[in-house]
Amino acid sequence: MSLSPVAPLDPGAYTHRFYRNLVHPNRGFSFQVQEGESDLWIHTDKPRESHAQKVLHEVRKTLIQYINRDPSFKTSLRPLPLCSECPGIVQEMLHAAKIAEVGPMAGVAGMIAKAVGHALIKDGAAHVLVENGGDCFIYRPDSPTTLGLFAGQSPLSMKVGIKIPPNPEPVGAATSSGTVGPSLSFGKADAVCVLSPDATLADAAVTAIANRIHSPEDLESALTWGASLKGVNGIAAIVGEHLAAWGTVELVKL
Repeated sequence: MSLSPVAPLDPGAYTHRFYRNLVHPNRGFSFQVQEGESDLWIHTDKPRESHAQKVLHEVRKTLIQYINRDPSFKTSLRPLPLCSECPGIVQEMLHAAKIAEVGPMAGVAGMIAKAVGHALIKDGAAHVLVENGGDCFIYRPDSPTTLGLFAGQSPLSMKVGIKIPPNPEPVGAATSSGTVGPSLSFGKADAVCVLSPDATLADAAVTAIANRIHSPEDLESALTWGASLKGVNGIAAIVGEHLAAWGTVELVKL
């Protein structure tokens, strides 16, 4: 399977997911589920649209109810205190934000993809790919997945990809950009992709790493910093004609 991610959807914004036309699944069923700002593309072994829609609704309901009680959770650009009595998805986002030194909403797209993906596995899915605005939850224990890096006007855009080998455990892959898409980024990278076993952490971490890249000269320091984050397994970043990678990243020519 080949997938081309772009920057995560910023909460409250909507963008046409043109890159979904570039996905080439080799077997199974593909469908979309939407609610509010959330727009998920899902590929799995059997039609599971109704279950995915139900899970998306419940996750969003829980998150919105929490934000109504604590509006700072949505607006803070810095980590907030951990909360052992908060809903599980909120705890996940707070934990990821603490590791990556960003606000908790930096992990929201990855968290939603992860929640829906795990629910489909629990429902019996043999393989699952959930894409939420460029943030992916990948569970493919018997076949590889190639993520094509869309990097806007960079000459490397869609020329290089990341091959994720078959894995008995889910993999999170998140992409952020300072030049493509509506997501909030304080950096200028054309594309940054982070791999982690935790899609929520991948999303938060990629935001933090992308924020640190303003020019090709920042690639080494930004990836060195990202490599220090517990739970981050791999990083790839593109700025113009420059590409840098660290960790368990298998780059492939597309």
